[in-house]
Amino acid sequence: MSLSTSLQWRYKRLHYLWNRTIGSLALRGLRGTIARIAQELQRQPRESSALRLLPLDSHTDGLVFPASPLPLVSIVIPVYGKLDYTVTCLRSLSQHTNNIAIEVIVVDDASPDQSATALQAIEGLRLIENPKNLGFVGSCNAGANAARGEYLVFLNNDTQVTPGWLDALLSCFAEESDCGLAGSRLVYPDGRLQEAGGWIFSDGTAWNVGRFDSRTAATYGYRRRTDYLSGATIMIRRELFLKLGGFDERYAPAYYEDTDLAFAVRDTGLSVFYEPTSVVVHCEGISAGTDLSAGMKQYQVTNRTKFVEKWQRRLQEQPSPGTPITQLWQRYTRGHILVVDVTTPDPSRDSGSLRLFEILHILHHEGWRLSFVPDDGFADEASVAALGRLGVQVLCRPEVTQLPKWLKQHGASLHAVMLCRHTVAGQYADIVRRAAPQARLILDTVDLHFLREQRAAELDGNPSLRRQAEASRRSELALIEQCDVSFVVSAEEQVLLQRLAPHAQVELLSNIHHVHGRQHPYAGRQDLVFIGGYGHPPNADAIHWIADELMPPLHAAFPDMHIHILGDIPDAARASLRRPGMEIHGRIKDLSPWLHHCLASLAPLRFGAGVKGKINMAMSFGLPVIATDIAIEGMQLHHGTDVLVANQPADMVEAIRLLATDESLWIRLSDAGLENVRQHFSPAAARDTLRKVLG
Repeated sequence: MSLSTSLQWRYKRLHYLWNRTIGSLALRGLRGTIARIAQELQRQPRESSALRLLPLDSHTDGLVFPASPLPLVSIVIPVYGKLDYTVTCLRSLSQHTNNIAIEVIVVDDASPDQSATALQAIEGLRLIENPKNLGFVGSCNAGANAARGEYLVFLNNDTQVTPGWLDALLSCFAEESDCGLAGSRLVYPDGRLQEAGGWIFSDGTAWNVGRFDSRTAATYGYRRRTDYLSGATIMIRRELFLKLGGFDERYAPAYYEDTDLAFAVRDTGLSVFYEPTSVVVHCEGISAGTDLSAGMKQYQVTNRTKFVEKWQRRLQEQPSPGTPITQLWQRYTRGHILVVDVTTPDPSRDSGSLRLFEILHILHHEGWRLSFVPDDGFADEASVAALGRLGVQVLCRPEVTQLPKWLKQHGASLHAVMLCRHTVAGQYADIVRRAAPQARLILDTVDLHFLREQRAAELDGNPSLRRQAEASRRSELALIEQCDVSFVVSAEEQVLLQRLAPHAQVELLSNIHHVHGRQHPYAGRQDLVFIGGYGHPPNADAIHWIADELMPPLHAAFPDMHIHILGDIPDAARASLRRPGMEIHGRIKDLSPWLHHCLASLAPLRFGAGVKGKINMAMSFGLPVIATDIAIEGMQLHHGTDVLVANQPADMVEAIRLLATDESLWIRLSDAGLENVRQHFSPAAARDTLRKVLG
């Protein structure tokens, strides 16, 4: 290269970096740009120990891939030299593909080293050798044309995959009906975030979301639509890829082909998804370098011009360079909704958690951007990942310690705020009104707290509890009047509030259950089940009632019958509840084995409010329920038609005897229970209410 040419390239490089700085100022503002520069200058370890990276190694000894005649996924890896990176990438694949049927296709692009010879020794690996160098685009297309899997994954050879990476990409396709292309959370070996999807501006320039930020930041922890994904790790259905003509050869040998593919996918009406639970470590620059004036990297500049020419019309719909980040985050969404509850929901813990998960699932698929704050500040990694798959950003400690401070910074972006339970609403309703006056303020009562307390006081006859219930009634009704909308879970509670708070808008948003169906016949069923955690007072009372009042007559009538208690119970309580035939299992993540094989589910609640998820859950599996009048309140259930009602121990034992001896009754109740869930507790009914409230 001549001196004048070299100076021209250096000038272009400086010009590029200057534009990136100016772009950062426009996107992030001065404070954000200074923080970004500080990140760039901060000394980082070469590798993060938390990532558990494999050491680079070019030896292929012991490396084997199982032969799969019908692979679900074809993983295509283009290589040009760098044998040690390729082999290390393959070793990570062999460790982290679990039981998924895959084929691994390595396309050697006329490597200058001994890559092809070394890779031929790996059993189960499909090796394609290009007779001449085709570049990234040509090599990927060659691998795709040879692939047999339903899905294609394009993977750079300078990557290492992590546990669950492939399952997560497949889950994105399974759970998002419009998913056409999915990509991983890319991480540098030093642990910093490399990319969480990307934005494309109207001039064809690209912005890697989150580059050099913390990889665990809440902003990057949830599934969302994005403009494009780096080709370092992307998944697409093979049929669609071939239908689109593969990577466009005009971008050969490399650069902008992945951006072009994302635009082509979106042009079909499908979406491009960033999947955060798929984590891949990428040694950026190993494959193609970083110098824009030399090697493969120089095509990044020239191919941008080709991209702009091809997609000129579509680029007019993209945001202009310098669009503030706050606006970019709203792309592909109808608006931003904040949800606050006492704790992070766990569907295996309680019915309220399951209902909230379903609400968030519906809102995500309705196109809303979602943020969730647990008032206690805690969310473990598994909960963050589970909510992230629902498109929910979890704001918890240590990143977010004060909700009022977060509201002050982000309140203007909110379309609605849903405060779950009156205790949470009591803390934050006024703050939300000040920080986000434009937002719809929603109180999700979950159940009417004061009603539950009133009934507990009546059962106990305690004047102190009665006074407490009255105080709760006044505060809860005041909050219902203050909020724009309040959700209740039963028609009875809706009617009650129409009388007690006539000026409030009260909408029915009940429990939400999918119908699992009856998968096992009546024959062979035995035992009974109670579902509920001890921490909820009505459940604790019911469990003691079972132990003290029901077990003696039940054991006398059916000596071999057991009652299985499924739910959190503290050790101290377990000791006092030990009875022959009463088995306490604690919290169970998967209830289906009991619901498929037990004779009936019990709900002997003596006080409470709202709708009982334990009844919905049992009926969604076709398991008949024996319950008290209080337990079935607001559930559209009738004794002898779709439930058996029993308020006394003797009546409950008789109901159990009927189910144990009358198969036709059992089947009739099973069918009616399934229909009850379909009619009154379906996702469709909840969706209608949410659409009515949110617009």
